Amino acid sequence: MSVLQRDPQDQVRVLDEDGAVVGEVPDIDDETLVDMYRYMRLARHFDTRAVSLQRQGRMGTYPPLSGQEGAQIGSAIALAEDDWMVPSYREHGAALLRGLPLKQTLLYWMGHEKGNKMPEDANILPPAVPIASQIPHATGAAWALKLQGKTDRAVMVYFGDGATSEGDFHEGLNFAGVFDTPNVFFCNNNQWAISVPRERQTNAETIAQKATAYGMDGVQVDGMDPLAVYAVTQAALEKARNPTEGEGRPTLIEAVQYRFGAHTTADDPTVYRDDEEVEKWKAKDPIPRLETFLRETGRLDDEKVETIEAEVKQQVADAIEAAESDPRPEPSDMFDYAYAERTPEVQAQYEEFEALREKVGDEGFLRE
Repeated sequence: MSVLQRDPQDQVRVLDEDGAVVGEVPDIDDETLVDMYRYMRLARHFDTRAVSLQRQGRMGTYPPLSGQEGAQIGSAIALAEDDWMVPSYREHGAALLRGLPLKQTLLYWMGHEKGNKMPEDANILPPAVPIASQIPHATGAAWALKLQGKTDRAVMVYFGDGATSEGDFHEGLNFAGVFDTPNVFFCNNNQWAISVPRERQTNAETIAQKATAYGMDGVQVDGMDPLAVYAVTQAALEKARNPTEGEGRPTLIEAVQYRFGAHTTADDPTVYRDDEEVEKWKAKDPIPRLETFLRETGRLDDEKVETIEAEVKQQVADAIEAAESDPRPEPSDMFDYAYAERTPEVQAQYEEFEALREKVGDEGFLRE
């Protein structure tokens, strides 16, 4: 039975919280498995350093990803080269694996428009901060591929549980179901939409079961089990590209997980959740979970772990140095990137801003 052909209330798992095998291990070669672990470690260390940069005033508001590495890397590593990835604003790890340099992610959160420029050889769209707005974009991109006859490619879009309460979610999935587009809709259910708990988003037993209303498959997976995430995503992507007779292309995946830190660095999660809940979820941490499996199957040892740790630290340090060496953008740059040419309204705003800037100086904007 396909990993997708199950009740959406039956959560897919391969590894338990202790890293023991409790399901069918997907067919992944040893090198890819170790790469999965390396990218997860890299994403975690990058996240820690990025939060520190923000706290030191060296970067703007930043959305931490710690706890979600298993879902991000496990899913992104299943993408084929010609597939497309459409992120929200927290997929730093997945974007890195997809070809977006860490420097670019840092520049984005430093307020630099260079951070919005995606590499030409990476099939990835820029981050989307407005909630769920990227979902119709992903459906449209997949429909375009289908119209062009490129149905050997799939489009995977990431979003959080809070996005499932937005109209864009319903419109995007409904369109995908009707036009049978090669989409994978990947919901990072991290239990909290800022301070709103998952149970305030929907009274449905699972988010995955919402797929039934749109005529597509829905599957719930343990999002802190990277092997289970890979298995589910790989099957969904293959179905999107090459469905069997009678199968629909799109799939909704609900990856159940938890964000260990704040929604963003502007948020204080201690106000709305308690330490006991956080510790319960930290016991499911995807990194030691995968590490245990790799060690016990002879794919990883102390020497390899130490090498990976050193490489990760150096790679992140180099990215920070590169991003901070880039000249800071001019404040007036904010008026130059929404349109190819400034509209009359934007031009008026620009002139007002420049007049005020001349009057009070740049330091005038920094005074409290």
